[in-house]
Amino acid sequence: MRELGHVVRLQIQRSSLKTGEKPHRVYDPAPILTVDRLSVSPDGALGEAAHGAWVVDIHHRMHPSTKNPDGEHGISLGFTSHYDVMRARLGDRITPGCAGENILVEARGRVKMEDLTGGVGLLTRDGHEVVRLHVLQVAHPCRPFSGWALGGVVETDVLKETLQFLDDGMRGFYCVGVGGGIVSVGNRVVAL
Repeated sequence: MRELGHVVRLQIQRSSLKTGEKPHRVYDPAPILTVDRLSVSPDGALGEAAHGAWVVDIHHRMHPSTKNPDGEHGISLGFTSHYDVMRARLGDRITPGCAGENILVEARGRVKMEDLTGGVGLLTRDGHEVVRLHVLQVAHPCRPFSGWALGGVVETDVLKETLQFLDDGMRGFYCVGVGGGIVSVGNRVVAL
């Protein structure tokens, strides 16, 4: 196991962050809800809201408007070190969690897909396993997020460069829960 960092933010998407019809879709991070605990299962994530109720993430297979009917990207994982690089290039609009990942890990350096091929374990501070994630693929960037990150409509070549920059795991990774567990801020994250 290799220590990657610890969980600093948990969140769910209550509804889609992309709205409108192609090619005029826009990105809006407003539906993101920060939570203290996240229930992770093979079906996706539920976030514990402030009043104790569990709110269904739009990538959970049971959400009425699910964006994950095949169960192939129910959980997303991102890294603060990637946000540092994105903010340096794209500006202050890029804040930790604005890309909508469920689990944000405070980490040093770039994390790539090849670092995560054995999966990821989330552990309590004293080393007890909470849940495992099977990392399926990088979260490829989309035009609406890239345009939003750049502050609006931009030239095609600038958009293309931004899409390339945000790829290869910069925007995070799609995962599926192996078993189930309750993830909390402060949990340790290790590459298996």
